[in-house]
Amino acid sequence: MKTKVVDFCFLFAVLLLSFWAIKPLFHFGFFPIHDDTQVVRVAQMAQALKDGQFPVRWVRDLGYGYGYPIFNFYAPLPYYIGAIFNLLGFNALVATKIMMGLGIILAGVSMFFLAKEFWGEFGGLVSALFYVYAPYHAVDVYVRGAVGEFWAMAMLPLVFLGVYKIFQKNSWGVIIASFGFSGIILSHNLTAMMAIPFISLEILILFILSKDKRQFGIWSLEFGISSLGLSAFYWLPALTEMSLTKVFGQIGGGADFHDHFVFLDQLWASPWGFGGSAPGRLDGMSFMLGKIHILSSLLALILGLFLVKEVRGVVLFSGISLLLAIFLTNKSSLTIWETIKPMAFIQYPWRFLVFASLVSSFLAGSIIILLPKKTKWYPPLAAGIFVGALLFFNLKYFQPQTYLKVTVSDYLTEENIKWWTSKISDEYLPKDFPLPKDKSEVAWKKIEIVSGRAEVKSIFNKSHFLKFEIEAMEPTEILINTAHFPGWKIWINQKEEKPKIEEGRIKLSLDAGKQKVFLKFNNMPVRNLANLLSLLSLGGVVWFVLEYKHAGAGAN
Repeated sequence: MKTKVVDFCFLFAVLLLSFWAIKPLFHFGFFPIHDDTQVVRVAQMAQALKDGQFPVRWVRDLGYGYGYPIFNFYAPLPYYIGAIFNLLGFNALVATKIMMGLGIILAGVSMFFLAKEFWGEFGGLVSALFYVYAPYHAVDVYVRGAVGEFWAMAMLPLVFLGVYKIFQKNSWGVIIASFGFSGIILSHNLTAMMAIPFISLEILILFILSKDKRQFGIWSLEFGISSLGLSAFYWLPALTEMSLTKVFGQIGGGADFHDHFVFLDQLWASPWGFGGSAPGRLDGMSFMLGKIHILSSLLALILGLFLVKEVRGVVLFSGISLLLAIFLTNKSSLTIWETIKPMAFIQYPWRFLVFASLVSSFLAGSIIILLPKKTKWYPPLAAGIFVGALLFFNLKYFQPQTYLKVTVSDYLTEENIKWWTSKISDEYLPKDFPLPKDKSEVAWKKIEIVSGRAEVKSIFNKSHFLKFEIEAMEPTEILINTAHFPGWKIWINQKEEKPKIEEGRIKLSLDAGKQKVFLKFNNMPVRNLANLLSLLSLGGVVWFVLEYKHAGAGAN
């Protein structure tokens, strides 16, 4: 009980001292970010849930009003969180801010529990705040608006903590690691792919050190299978159906990884800006790891490797991971990038600053136990000095370029959703769908009469289905402004019909008379299989918890 009270007090300190990282979210209006789609995506996710679609794959109004399966491909977890708050009564703008704020704070909470395991409560506090106030964290939040990536950052410490718990023969490690890695997959699939070598390195080292290799191997395998199973409803359709979209067009061009490596001196200091990444040194954004993060990491490595034998292994693993992360941001790793073809999807090598920030923050907390202790007041005093220095140097990065006097209604206008926001992210439209060149080609009307005479009545338009009645005075052709994608089925007077596809849209030929038309976006076999795998995995996790709940930390 005493331990829980102490943990609660330190967690409260993490939350309290994280306030300045989320303070701009309390400001009226919003601020400009690169991926200025967040409010609309939260609203579209909430609408889809309200319409009874789960898991959400298709949204109705994005994709220039034609709809598209964004959440079949774009990691959905943060948007589920935002949508829940939207459905609870918060408007979409406030729900978006809550979604972002939770992602920032959870990073500190998860890092606290990881670092506390090695450096104690004060070390955990320092590591947690270093993670929250890492410069790249500020870039993700207030420059790029990369919600998925900083939510993945919040989940990363849980995976490493869970694997270490497995090493300690604590059965709860399987659950922690499973939810951590599935959370990364569901938040940002690229971060999940990038995390594999770091997680594999930890598993390999702990397997070598483990006294019960059989149990460690079995539980590690269970964690891997469970995390993949829990998130299968998302990643399995995403992988198998990706070729049906325009997403491969995102490789190369302005997002060619050859043009976005980080120079080593940029890790120490690079100008803070709100622009984008560019070839060479012409970047409009910063890629600094941070002076205090670098100096703390170097001090921790020196003390841990040469002076304090007890933590040498942990510090050595952390040092190797930090060097690997930095190496992959730099052009010296070009051969690896060119050899491993899927890495082209990462686009920007500087994304590995996620892991450099994770490890350098973790190492910072170690100094609390590595420096000589002369008085019993040493840990709180040292933690106070480090946190004070961190806030002094890094607090200035956690603010937007400016504030926009906007309300939720400004984001949710039909023009903003179907044109301006849709233009930012249209890579998940069907591969052969022609992109609108101007506003006149946007789907302002859901149904168009192409030939003949007819009157459309009682339209019922939801995120994943469309129902309407039409009275045709003569044989008529209509165009339904919905992007055709595998899963859409059409019934006319309760009889399934096969439509014509014209420029990616659904075209129907109707006889004279009254017709009842029903379109619904259904799951394909691979989506049904993926949903089933996730349900079975969730059941497996529940069974595992019930099986081992009495075993405690020493479960067999």
